[in-house]
Amino acid sequence: MTRILVTGSSDGLGQMAARLLVANGHQVVLHARNHARAAHAIAQVPGAQTALVGDLSSIAETKALAASINELGPFDAIIHNAAVGFQERERIATVDGLPHVFAVNSLAPYILTAMVKRPKRLVYMSSRLHLKGNPSLSDLTWESRRWSGMQAYSDSKLHAVLLAFAAARHWPDVLSNCVEPGWVATKMGGPEATDDLDLAPRTQAWLAAGTAARVTGDYFYHQRSAQVHSAAFDPALQERYLAACAQLSGIEFPPR
Repeated sequence: MTRILVTGSSDGLGQMAARLLVANGHQVVLHARNHARAAHAIAQVPGAQTALVGDLSSIAETKALAASINELGPFDAIIHNAAVGFQERERIATVDGLPHVFAVNSLAPYILTAMVKRPKRLVYMSSRLHLKGNPSLSDLTWESRRWSGMQAYSDSKLHAVLLAFAAARHWPDVLSNCVEPGWVATKMGGPEATDDLDLAPRTQAWLAAGTAARVTGDYFYHQRSAQVHSAAFDPALQERYLAACAQLSGIEFPPR
């Protein structure tokens, strides 16, 4: 039996992956941004051990969530599934003054990765839109750029790949990979989405439960390696991204 944490598992792909993992006999811990959604998550995933609470748009709450994970751990795998979409029409500032999309999709996974005791496997959620992400890393917090929800989302999904590949490079004892779910009919994707809704959570579970080949630093779509932004493989760019997140969060990325 494998112990697995799935962030953002009160609905959507996270909930589907959690259900699949429980059905396969794994011990699963859920996560939601508030207590009401945590209760909903537990009701929707019978057999889950518990649900942790933490609003990933807040640096303080994300750090507190990391402490809770460490108290409950260790975990064999963590699926960094939580995310917000590209529908935000203006720069929504969090309690820390950061763009909501960046705080949840980019900085929170960094904080959790840096603070939580290393699992055996890390799974990060990206998107094909990461190919349109800005590899310059300029103005990460959208202080000077004209806001674009789509570009902010695309950037955040490139950040996910940079983080996954950096973790794979720094920690050779950890299998760290990315998943591209495709355009699927979730709350984020919308009802017109045409991709296979079943294969996305299956790929998450395949990597998290250790049934995949012992691969690290890779990017998967439907359990197959897929196209990755060439800049994501650049160690210097990875280090620049880690340094920027460290400066914003006050948490340094742990060495090997």
